[in-house]
Amino acid sequence: MTTKSFPYSAFLRGPSQVLPSLESADVILERRDDENLILMRAERFEAGTASLRIAARALAIVARRNSDLAEEVLTEELPWVTWLPDTERHECVRELLGHLIAGADTGELLPFGRALASWRSTAIVWSDPQLARELQGPFTGDGPDVPRPIDES
Repeated sequence: MTTKSFPYSAFLRGPSQVLPSLESADVILERRDDENLILMRAERFEAGTASLRIAARALAIVARRNSDLAEEVLTEELPWVTWLPDTERHECVRELLGHLIAGADTGELLPFGRALASWRSTAIVWSDPQLARELQGPFTGDGPDVPRPIDES
């Protein structure tokens, strides 16, 4: 599906100039001081949600029956997974699948998006052996003492 972008102010001034675009595309309303908004027809949204639900459940079935194949599929789609140690790779796949299935069922995909970003960041750390060693410790003490802020009220 294609998208068309409009300034949010154009939508506020004249929705009738923006809404006809929904016949052939989803509309991104660009806002300067906040996240952009997306307008789409309900039919397209419901089709996308149903498709995601089916795909997530199908992948979950594959994972239950053949975890190596599910890991291979996710690793192909998310190449950075190969940077994770084996134990974390399995945990990553399990966690992402869980969030994906729950999100597909409820329509709430932010937890999946957050977990995906978190695991990607973790994989990037593992890709740098020196950084990975440093972050595993050992750590000396609790760090330097920091003076208590002075209350100036």
